[in-house]
Amino acid sequence: MSKEKSEVVVLENDAKKEGDDTVIVNSNKSTQNLAESGVSQYFLKLAKRFVIDGALLPEDKQMLIEDRTVKRARLSQLRKQQNIENIMQKTLSYCADFELEQRTDNDWLTRYIALSEEISNPTMQDLWAKILAGELTKPGSFSFKALKVFRDMSIYDAKLLAKASSLAIKEPNKKGIRLVSGVYQQPGILNFFSKQRQQFCNLSNFGLNYADLLALAENHLIYLQESESSLIGQGEVLQFNYNGLSLKLTAKKENVSIQFYKFTPIGAELAHLITDNNNEEFFEYLKSKLNYYFLIDSD
Repeated sequence: MSKEKSEVVVLENDAKKEGDDTVIVNSNKSTQNLAESGVSQYFLKLAKRFVIDGALLPEDKQMLIEDRTVKRARLSQLRKQQNIENIMQKTLSYCADFELEQRTDNDWLTRYIALSEEISNPTMQDLWAKILAGELTKPGSFSFKALKVFRDMSIYDAKLLAKASSLAIKEPNKKGIRLVSGVYQQPGILNFFSKQRQQFCNLSNFGLNYADLLALAENHLIYLQESESSLIGQGEVLQFNYNGLSLKLTAKKENVSIQFYKFTPIGAELAHLITDNNNEEFFEYLKSKLNYYFLIDSD
């Protein structure tokens, strides 16, 4: 085993080892006391893993700072190489059944590698692999802006996007994605006092509250300001799909409008990474809110 490879193995296994003989400089009494606690031992292991523990060692056990710098840079590059190779391996499984006839833009691929090589979480690596597979099979699927936004997303943010996608309806071209928040009929003489003139769709009942919407907006995935469709006339037909299921709406009344939170173009791009996840309970709830205003045909 080469020296570089063995160092990577040490890095991967270091946090799992029982005990650690690293000694904190004993000139600082409070730091020495902390060394006896479990929290401090974890901190020492973490610092050692990323080669930033030099100043925590006694002077006679310290490498020269120049040597420490070179070692940390080398191990950082090895870690990045390992990450991107893991992503390549995952990518192959996603595009193995496709003929890759079109040539991927080299500039796009260079930026992709630079943004993804620091991703070590297996779940996030899997999503990065889906991005590359999507771009290889259909060039132009993911923009540079989408890559930069995704690079800054945590695993929590990715799960939040998955939750939003599981509750969203899509236009047939899949570019327009919406979270329905309500539906209403423009007031008139015959319906002014009707309690059913406006219906609200409570997304928080299905795990997506307003704080979640704020987080999605901060990541440029949805527009936080509610939008609404133009007024829909009686007999007018709208066609959507909900996670692979057709949703055809035929207006039963005049001057109906649907309220919604709209995915941004970046949010729509990244939403395609998420496997369709049909929430039957939500779908029935959504149809019950739309039923007063529309004839609903779904399959």
